[in-house]
Amino acid sequence: MISIGLLLIRLIIGISFMGHGAQKLFGWFGGHGIEGTGGFFESIGIKPGKQMAIIAGLTEFVGGALFILGLLTPLAAAMIIGTMIIAIVKVHGANGYWVTQNGYEFNLFIIIVALAVALMGAGTYSLDMMIFN
Repeated sequence: MISIGLLLIRLIIGISFMGHGAQKLFGWFGGHGIEGTGGFFESIGIKPGKQMAIIAGLTEFVGGALFILGLLTPLAAAMIIGTMIIAIVKVHGANGYWVTQNGYEFNLFIIIVALAVALMGAGTYSLDMMIFN
């Protein structure tokens, strides 16, 4: 049952991060694509905006895909955690804790979930288990 729980966590977090990456890279799901994301990044001091938008989009998309697959799970978790730390530092941290005030509450939850999965392992239903055990 634990491995099924880990699979469900990996699927939801991974799909969400792939979606966020696709928003940045391709403008899908209501995203602003590289140009729009790059402009936003520039406005919050992340420069050069377009290049950082590509890096952020690829980090989210690839990190999410790896997390879903349970492949190189510690690396996937690090990609997710790094993205969330930057979001806290550059966007949400100054707003306090609560998400209702655009704070970092949700980002912190994602960090803890990704870290917990990395520490526990991806579970039986993962490529890590198939390849490395």
